[in-house]
Amino acid sequence: MRVLLTGSAGFVGRHLNAAMGERGWDVTGIDLIDGVDALDFFRSETGRFDLAIHCAAIVGGRASIDGSPLGVATNLALDSWYMRWLVRARVPRAVYFSSSAAYPVDLQTETAHWALSESFVDLNYPGLPDATYGWAKLTGERLARYAEAEGCQILIPRPFSGYGEDQADCYPFPAFAARARRREDPFTIWGDGSSARDWIHIDDVVGAVLALLDAEVTGPVNIGTGRATSFDELAGLMTAAAGYAPELRYEPGAPQGVHTRVCDPSRMLAHYEPKVSLEEGVRRAVSG
Repeated sequence: MRVLLTGSAGFVGRHLNAAMGERGWDVTGIDLIDGVDALDFFRSETGRFDLAIHCAAIVGGRASIDGSPLGVATNLALDSWYMRWLVRARVPRAVYFSSSAAYPVDLQTETAHWALSESFVDLNYPGLPDATYGWAKLTGERLARYAEAEGCQILIPRPFSGYGEDQADCYPFPAFAARARRREDPFTIWGDGSSARDWIHIDDVVGAVLALLDAEVTGPVNIGTGRATSFDELAGLMTAAAGYAPELRYEPGAPQGVHTRVCDPSRMLAHYEPKVSLEEGVRRAVSG
């Protein structure tokens, strides 16, 4: 199995790289941090691969999504060249990492929110997604249809709030874990603490993607647990794991995103069941 993996040094990429290595797959990893721009690769490379997995993207957490919309929109070019390369290089199978940001934000408000099913994204008549990052992912999913029409089978994972012990602290889960390890008091939370997310450990993100590939699943699949946990609740789990009970301090003016984002994981659960509970993930991160 010859595999191209973009963003191989990133959070998801390096965990996928390790897991595929354990399977004995021949992985060619490229990452900007190693001096290889995936955009340049897609424009010029014609090597043969059995599978391509595209993890490279500009994200950088909520502050980047809200604060650098044009920078995040660079993903539009990156993803479109990925699809063109898949067709030109005649790659038979591929993975395009989309995101829960593709879902309409009006389904994720404080007063109206649902467990988001894959069918809630209508590529013909899309609702307003989450910022330019969501628009880029919607566009990538639409472009995947054209690549599929040329013969490439494409799995489209939509991860919800993935986390892990080695994730950059510009994301909320590792930032909370770091505050708990330092036993910060007061403990800072962006927003009012009531917003909720569907947290899934990186081991389960990787496990789900590989299980879906094994089953030859194509199209969009939510990667999540279906469990909504508020930031207040997450802070409580973190500080309890650290053995203290601080005052919570809220920053209502900080970037927050949608109010409640949780998935319907039914399609994923037909092939993979998450192994790492949120409590176990918190314990690992805080004991760190």
